[in-house]
Amino acid sequence: MTTTATPLTDRLVGRHVLVLNWRDVRHPQAGGAEQYMHRIAKRWVAAGVRVTWFCARPEGLAAREVIDGIEIERAGGELSLYAHVAARLARRGGEFDAIVDCQNGIPFFAPAFVPRGVPVVGVVHHVHQDQFATRFSAPVAAVGRFLEGTVARRVHGARRIAAVSPSTRLELRRRLGFAGPIAIVPNGAAAPVVPTSPRDVDPTIAVVTRLVPHKRVDVLLRQVAEVARRVPRLRVDVVGDGPERPALEALVAELGLGDIVTLHGYQPDAVRDEILGRAWLTTSTSDAEGWGCSVIEAAAHGLPTVALDAAGIRDSVVDGVTGRLVPSVAELADALVTTLTELADDRHAVAVEDACRRWAASFSWDRSAELLAGVVLAEMDGAGHDQARSARTDLATVARLRGVTVEAVRAGVRSTDQVVAVGDEVAVLLVGCDEVDATAVVARLGATAVELRIAERRDLLAGPVRAQAAPQAVAV
Repeated sequence: MTTTATPLTDRLVGRHVLVLNWRDVRHPQAGGAEQYMHRIAKRWVAAGVRVTWFCARPEGLAAREVIDGIEIERAGGELSLYAHVAARLARRGGEFDAIVDCQNGIPFFAPAFVPRGVPVVGVVHHVHQDQFATRFSAPVAAVGRFLEGTVARRVHGARRIAAVSPSTRLELRRRLGFAGPIAIVPNGAAAPVVPTSPRDVDPTIAVVTRLVPHKRVDVLLRQVAEVARRVPRLRVDVVGDGPERPALEALVAELGLGDIVTLHGYQPDAVRDEILGRAWLTTSTSDAEGWGCSVIEAAAHGLPTVALDAAGIRDSVVDGVTGRLVPSVAELADALVTTLTELADDRHAVAVEDACRRWAASFSWDRSAELLAGVVLAEMDGAGHDQARSARTDLATVARLRGVTVEAVRAGVRSTDQVVAVGDEVAVLLVGCDEVDATAVVARLGATAVELRIAERRDLLAGPVRAQAAPQAVAV
């Protein structure tokens, strides 16, 4: 049996947290970043935390609204939003116990406008240095890169940041030069889906994605043309909409894929789930993501992913377990053909589906809300427990302990550490901690260490119970 420790969110009860984001979930252009913060914030509100959300006001939406208990305050368009936020922070910044500054490309530079003692935590989904060039002219893109990197680094200083994946943290370190603490707070996911009908008898690929340039669905379609020559009765369903749809429809016709590829456009959840439920696998040709939301959604349906080995995607696919990562577009068609051929074996397909569902089950929005609450609390506390840890910031250790209660461990470690009870053991992910520091933590807790090991990518994402609950490797 696995249980979590006393919720860290409880320590935020009665506090007032401000969220800064370009959009809220009712904005016509809201996407994954808004859903991420909304799902976390509404769980905080349900626990007794007051949450206010500053964002832009598109035409047709009220200046003030309450959504799932979150107090939404809208002002200005996206270009003028920064001025509105700066003015509000200068006037009201002292009202809040903590601020979550969502850096969707460019942050709101909250530390520059609020009293020095107000805690500010940044949330980053992915680094936009390359994306600026695809959306703006060269001079504007250069300004965007400067604001996202140099200015954000200097204004944010040593304050804590929550990154959605190890890939995003690496980009923050290498490309933007952030040196302060960066915690991993992954996206949650829906519970694994119990299939209600068998998969298609014909090999079927389902892709759920926004039809925008950086998703590179055109690259996928060109590879599908090759796969279709080698896999009889192939079907490809693409669910999603966006500005690239007309060009993609023209490309489907140009490649002669009209009988193979269906661009369904936007579909309600029930239709999307039905399409995923009958597919064999999903794929991604995106060149960079913060996290593969569609990959985990597909895994919840039992679908493995064949994808380019890109930032974010490599976090959401366990290579060789829940899918295949390929290093280049030139190798994608072969990987798709090989995987579809293997999945034609029903026994193999069932084993892969089980591995995918167990991986998806590692992620929940309740856990994400807890993890971000821990980061906020650490910033509010100044530093947290156990300042003797000497390991470099991004190192972490998994400890399995006996002879101590989960409550005692939670009380004795940092709020950014993850603590889970598994039967008569307690599993802990100790951040900023190597095996030497971990030994000292265990001794201070009066516990017996069953296992101490440096955390791997999967531990950082799925938590310290990964060793007990991880999917077993299967050939895919």
